[in-house]
Amino acid sequence: MTGYGDARYQDERLTISLEVRTVNNRYLKISTKCPDVYASLEGDLERVVRDRISRGTVSVSVRVERMASDEDFQINNVALESYWKQLQQLAKQIQAPGLADLNGLLLLPGVVTDQSRRTLDLEADWKIIRSLLEDALQKLQAFRIEEGRSMQQELIANAKVIAQHLEQVVQLAPQVAADYRTRLLERVRQVLAEASAGAVSESDLMREVSIFAERTDINEEITRLKCHLEQFQTFMGESASSGRKLEFLSQEMFREVNTIGSKANNVQIAHAVVEMKAAIEKIREILQNVE
Repeated sequence: MTGYGDARYQDERLTISLEVRTVNNRYLKISTKCPDVYASLEGDLERVVRDRISRGTVSVSVRVERMASDEDFQINNVALESYWKQLQQLAKQIQAPGLADLNGLLLLPGVVTDQSRRTLDLEADWKIIRSLLEDALQKLQAFRIEEGRSMQQELIANAKVIAQHLEQVVQLAPQVAADYRTRLLERVRQVLAEASAGAVSESDLMREVSIFAERTDINEEITRLKCHLEQFQTFMGESASSGRKLEFLSQEMFREVNTIGSKANNVQIAHAVVEMKAAIEKIREILQNVE
């Protein structure tokens, strides 16, 4: 499911902004992006996300701006003096004018040291970042819940379509064998009339119809499909996430409908099967994005 959440924190020491984005994925995939000095916190970030989200591609972005202080940058007097003496000696050797000031020396390696990392307090910063992540995840979940309500309505609507066409199949199923008996009897009479042969016994005709009726019996499939639809409604009413359960159930529903279509020798049932398959496919597409 898609979603977005963000949070921000600022004090006299630093400013932190955090964003969480999710897009559809059948599985859970988490990527984190944060400053190098906080790279050790990526595992903690991922664990917090896993506690709240079970499916989707999740991207966590952390941006930190630290306020500079007088202690962050220090001049290395030893390095600066060494550079100065060496340059002065070199100037005398080549008879060049000496340096007028020290500004150029400040850019040389080791003269100015960055002490900001030494003053970094990972434990204190992690408490802030974790709180921001939880706030952002809460906003994201609210976003996803709203999207979930829309998906729920679509799932319920498609389940009703299946149930309506299944009821048509239930009403048509008993007529399949009777229609076959009528067609078979008419065909036998036509062949006998053309061949001037004798009559076919009723027992032979009934045996053929019984074999056909057994081969095309779809009562078990109808019963199982009804059961799957009831389970579907039950799972839809659960407060916990049921995306994987519903996805498995939709596969079972498709299997039963497919069997009904292959066994029932009836045009109207075939039309109902096509409609049920189309509804199940829509359900399966939606469930790809449901947690």
